Amino acid sequence: MAKIGIIGGSGYTGGELIRLLLNHSDVTIDFVYSTTRAGKKISSAHADLIGATDLTFTGEVNTQVDVVFLCLGHGNSSNFLKEHKFSEETVIIDLSNDFRLQADATFQGRTYVYGLPELNKEAIKKTDALANPGCFATAIQLGLLPLAKAGVLQEDIHVNAVTGSTGAGVKPGDTTHFSWRNNNVSWYKPFTHQHLGEIGESLDSFDNPTGKIYFLPNRGNFTRGILATIYTKFNGSTEEAKSLFTDFYQEAKFTQVVDEPIHLKQVVNTNNCHIHLHKHDDILLITSAIDNLLKGASGQAVQNMNLMLGFKESKGLKLKAGVF
Repeated sequence: MAKIGIIGGSGYTGGELIRLLLNHSDVTIDFVYSTTRAGKKISSAHADLIGATDLTFTGEVNTQVDVVFLCLGHGNSSNFLKEHKFSEETVIIDLSNDFRLQADATFQGRTYVYGLPELNKEAIKKTDALANPGCFATAIQLGLLPLAKAGVLQEDIHVNAVTGSTGAGVKPGDTTHFSWRNNNVSWYKPFTHQHLGEIGESLDSFDNPTGKIYFLPNRGNFTRGILATIYTKFNGSTEEAKSLFTDFYQEAKFTQVVDEPIHLKQVVNTNNCHIHLHKHDDILLITSAIDNLLKGASGQAVQNMNLMLGFKESKGLKLKAGVF
């Protein structure tokens, strides 16, 4: 049994991570660290875990655990690691953006592998430090990687994606308040979203020219999930495009290329990504759907842990969506 530590377990990603690990037969949660809830029951922050665990939050850190997950705000993981020296044998999985870019990947003698299994599976298996991808970045990259590998992504790329309110984190804000978010939709960070950097580095890894990405993120009036619509020029047929995608994802455990148009309820509460392709004249439309808290965060982190520890990749992640 691998002993797990979780840093910052009171937020949405921390709660989902705890839920997944409690139902993973090869691990045990050693501690869940919180500076604001030390001594309180886990269920005081995550009411969905009432009856599932008697664990309490702690203000103490066991630096000898087998795996530590950092579920901290962006910019806080590096500061935490400076203050807490983990064993050289401890596997570190960071869910922030601190180590995702190549310029930031080397820290305290470790080099963090970018943790998108569909792109870097073999490197993930060999590393002891992992940077979990962003939620928008996951959905968009999975919609583009097969085209980038084939070298047919040279024209401008337009992305319009909508995310649920949990993407903004557990702390209340003006744009997550129910009376504002309900029956509402809006865009934010047009063409400048922070996930563009990691998307660009992944596409560039194939050494093929790619067009410029114009990404417009939107806030949806629902709690979880990301639906991304991506379109760019493509000279081949729909069948040729589908062949590129099915070949690329033939070994992927959680990414499926779907024949019928997709919707969010197919993937919410799962670690799946569903992709649909549609051709109009010379434009290829790729639709990608994920759960932002699972495939976009905690589920993908557990998937990466499984690969790093030599467990079955899907262990603890056989989750079913509810479409009604």
